[in-house]
Amino acid sequence: MMTNEALLQEHVAQYLRLQYPSVLFHSDYGSGVRLTPGQAMRQKRMNGGRRAWPDLFIAESVVAEDGRGAYGLFIELKKEGARLKKKNGEWASPHLAEQAEMLENLRNKGYRAEFAVGFDEAKKILDDYLAGREYAI
Repeated sequence: MMTNEALLQEHVAQYLRLQYPSVLFHSDYGSGVRLTPGQAMRQKRMNGGRRAWPDLFIAESVVAEDGRGAYGLFIELKKEGARLKKKNGEWASPHLAEQAEMLENLRNKGYRAEFAVGFDEAKKILDDYLAGREYAI
């Protein structure tokens, strides 16, 4: 079982390199790094003033025979066992709500964008997307 999100990101990146060597991807390792206040402000400016960018981007568009598709895939990775929502259906934290809003905004721009809890879920999302089985926005 993965113990933290940084290790999960590393394992997902390794999986992508081995299983899909021609697929371009970017993993935002810096998202979990503690920054000084000055660095945090600079990072925020460099990201258009927006927070909650997903951890991983797959630069591979997928289009099905029916014409539906996505320009690429964003995944917000969460460690194994992480709870995204409370029992009442609300997001488990304000940060998760912010991340969910970012994923929805990306879907509205033509990307597939998902949460993945743990390696197995991330692998399934990647495999399905890259095989063209899961392409709907």
